[in-house]
Amino acid sequence: MPFPSAREWLFSAKTFAAAMIALYIALALELPRPYWAMATVYIVSNPFVGATRSKALYRALGTMIGAAGAVLIVPPFVESPFLFSVIVALWTGTLLYLSMFDRTARSYVFLLAGYTLPLIALPTVTNPASVFDLAITRTEEILLGIMAASIVGSVVFPSRLAPTLIARTDAWFRDAAFYASETLSGHIAGASISAARQRLASTVNGLELLLSQLTYDHTRPDIVRRARALQGRMQIFLPLISSMADPLIELIDKHGKHPEGLEALLRDVAAWVSAPVPRSEVDVQNAPEPDALRERIAAMRPSVEALATMDGALLSNALWRLGQVIDVWQDIRALRAAILNESSEWRPHFRHWRLGGTARFFDRGMMLFSTAVAVSAIIVACGLWIESGWNDGASAVALAGVSCCFFAALDEPAPQLFKFFVATCMSVVLAGLYVFVVLPNVHDFAMLVVIFAGPFLVIGTLTTNPRFSLVTMLVAVNTATFISIQSAYEANFFVFLNSNLAGVAGLLFAYLWTRTTRPFGAELAAERLTRSAWADIVLSASTAAVIEDQRNLYARMLDRLMQLLPRHAATDSHRHPSIESFRDFRVALNALDLRRTRSKLPAELQTSIDDVLDALRRYFEQCIARRTRQPVPPELIRRIDATSAQVTSRAIAQSPGNDVVAEKWLRDTLHALVGMRLSLHPPATQAQPDTANGTPPRAEPA
Repeated sequence: MPFPSAREWLFSAKTFAAAMIALYIALALELPRPYWAMATVYIVSNPFVGATRSKALYRALGTMIGAAGAVLIVPPFVESPFLFSVIVALWTGTLLYLSMFDRTARSYVFLLAGYTLPLIALPTVTNPASVFDLAITRTEEILLGIMAASIVGSVVFPSRLAPTLIARTDAWFRDAAFYASETLSGHIAGASISAARQRLASTVNGLELLLSQLTYDHTRPDIVRRARALQGRMQIFLPLISSMADPLIELIDKHGKHPEGLEALLRDVAAWVSAPVPRSEVDVQNAPEPDALRERIAAMRPSVEALATMDGALLSNALWRLGQVIDVWQDIRALRAAILNESSEWRPHFRHWRLGGTARFFDRGMMLFSTAVAVSAIIVACGLWIESGWNDGASAVALAGVSCCFFAALDEPAPQLFKFFVATCMSVVLAGLYVFVVLPNVHDFAMLVVIFAGPFLVIGTLTTNPRFSLVTMLVAVNTATFISIQSAYEANFFVFLNSNLAGVAGLLFAYLWTRTTRPFGAELAAERLTRSAWADIVLSASTAAVIEDQRNLYARMLDRLMQLLPRHAATDSHRHPSIESFRDFRVALNALDLRRTRSKLPAELQTSIDDVLDALRRYFEQCIARRTRQPVPPELIRRIDATSAQVTSRAIAQSPGNDVVAEKWLRDTLHALVGMRLSLHPPATQAQPDTANGTPPRAEPA
């Protein structure tokens, strides 16, 4: 592990200073639990000002909502322990479920409000009259910690989020350039290619939270809009570049090489994509390369007559996609430069009717199940606590609920829960050393700061490292809590052991309960996402007169694809599920394109397209019914081929009339049909050595 950087030491020092300021003020105000102010600083602090401010605001709101809920629930229901347990669990579960619908920093409001109530309500069941005082003081202590963290983070060498956004996109650019170069060469398989595909999706997904924090970083609204446009095009680029692979490979399969001129064009596009990103937006907009590449694409576009051959149809499809790739990549480069230079000028090149959708995909079934696991854990833990009569059992139930909420959205929460358990055990040991060995020798606040400085400064440097952030943050927070600093020293070994072991027992119960109730992992989530994708293909192929907003349907399908890709392991197989997922996505888009062009075509072509869509819908309904991917029916492929021939014949018949509009709709229809056929019945390729480790893969004839 490398030694912490100066930036990490600075963040740790700022956090520790804010924690000590919060603790000092809490002690001076004689708050009953001053250690909560200190712990809150470590919870909300982030190396970046915007992230700290957003988390601080949402923690304040969540705490107040949870505290108000505790005040309302405890008095009327405390005399009915089991009913009270169910109400607490349902409150926590409801707000946990709501938090899963928001992927921005705002979700913290619901999450915190959900588990704050049991933290306040459960310890007061033996003295219900104290619930109001506990709610007020806890809110005061947390608000004090929030203010200290926010002020110190904003005043002392503040770090902005915008440079981090650029750093994230630069890492994405490197992976995207590699992935695009391989795809333009006809390579879709390989462990490094698959890993790059996963990293690209993960980076795009991670930007959602980052962008939601930009507004708290004093970033101008127009720059925030540019950042969101950048994320949208980064999301589009991955499936768009992959859609060229099948027609390119099919062309190579038929000839053993690219058609004349295409190989040089692809090589030049790959070189442009891999070139260093310009820092100036003007340089990006005025760059001659993309315009020259577009002119070469237009010059190579097959004539209407050439579309009657499969080679012509494939080449037309590949060139059409290549033009879109160039437009999107130029937009991405320009948007990055605009954000870097804080420029508000930007002219998009990629304009598509589907852009603008805001819908997101949520697997409500898995969300409900994850919520049910957390709710049942609280109910069962409460039952064990009530039956055992353990006075400190409230801490066990509260920590069990908190931990289940923390990791409910993960496919495999048990490993993280075990880390929580280990970190808490470490905190108990460290807190015990402080309480019984160190603190008896401390006589003033200055000495307290000195004896805290060593371990807390070291722990703080590790909280920014993704490998250690969870464990170190929990150690810092739990240690501060378990020490239970008061204005006067008071320690009882058996009270300390009993109360803190209750938290450890609660976490162990949460781990075992989760391991028992959620033994499955990412595989189940991937299977459910895949079947949901099939359901959207059925919807896209539906011949009903009315269909939901296609922009939002497209946005939902793309969001689901980005969720699905990181769940697949990297392999060198050309039949890898992530590649199949791209093809499912393209099948749905091609079906939507057919529905869009259908109304512009003659009646006989409309009937043929309806037949294709009906056969497509029946096929994927069969896949859903049997819960596994089925062989593509030969009849569906024949219908697509027959309709393609009809469209081509119609285009040739209209060619002498020079009807540009009609030709455009016919070409668009043919592109959708060819793309659908290749996605359903891709060329057979043989797994080859990874290009990063040996001989580049070559497409084998089907």
